[in-house]
Amino acid sequence: MFENVLLSEPLNDLKDARKLIPTIRKLILSFIIISLAGCSSISIHDHYAYTQATILKVDSLKLMDNAIEDFSKHVEEVNNLLTRIEKAFEYEKVRPKNEITTKMWQKLKDPEGNLLGGFIKRWEEKEKLSNVFIEEAKKSISDAFDQIIGLESGKIKRS
Repeated sequence: MFENVLLSEPLNDLKDARKLIPTIRKLILSFIIISLAGCSSISIHDHYAYTQATILKVDSLKLMDNAIEDFSKHVEEVNNLLTRIEKAFEYEKVRPKNEITTKMWQKLKDPEGNLLGGFIKRWEEKEKLSNVFIEEAKKSISDAFDQIIGLESGKIKRS
């Protein structure tokens, strides 16, 4: 999982450095999970929350592929997805000791941010987006979902 952490030669340019970002994110997430696993300050594992996050990731990435088309053709799909994300966020918000996950969902759905909420806002404003932009955005959004999913899967399960 962390095979790129040790480099045999120095980074040559920004492109090489950018390749390390997913690895660094995984290291940070792993550290958070390990640090919090023994604490009573984090909620226990919730299979429903894990399942919803996984489903919403797949559905979000699939919908993003449509951003090469006019936004107006996909308003109903977008509204449906945003409603489901808001429901997942509200579910997470009322779980005890779940502030970290709640903040992650807030960041993901923020229309002023650079993740899913910002992507959808940009799509609506521009009406269509380029394939290059969509693919780059999908990487960041996929990573954000993976962090939410990873945190939930790393939580202590009820016995």
